[in-house]
Amino acid sequence: MLKRTLIGLLRSHEQTGDKAKDPLLKSHFYKLSKDKAWEEVVSTLKKMQGYKVLHEVQSVGEIVVEKKTAFGRTMDITVSVISVNPVNSAVDVYSASRGSMGDLGSNYRVILDIFRVLDKKLAAFKVSGGSK
Repeated sequence: MLKRTLIGLLRSHEQTGDKAKDPLLKSHFYKLSKDKAWEEVVSTLKKMQGYKVLHEVQSVGEIVVEKKTAFGRTMDITVSVISVNPVNSAVDVYSASRGSMGDLGSNYRVILDIFRVLDKKLAAFKVSGGSK
């Protein structure tokens, strides 16, 4: 976590993806169709305390969420639901803090928090790795 805080001194964004070096920032896969995954992700995000869903675009699979930090900064978070194949979906998160200074690792922690909640809610559908 110290490394993340040091990186956060300079950087004010974080994202997940298939090729992420940090294993905690790899895309999360679920054995659900894109439509079903979309419903679950949107309903879960709407119930998360401290997060406000601002915009949903189901056709492209993006949900824009806002979170205010304890220090009054605003974080803009984009959650993407991607169809891997007809029965599997992937979820990726991009989080960025507004302002010029780094985020001290808060975007990293927000992504881990979102994934923790989604993985708990969708535990029965979690798939490790790609299109298995």
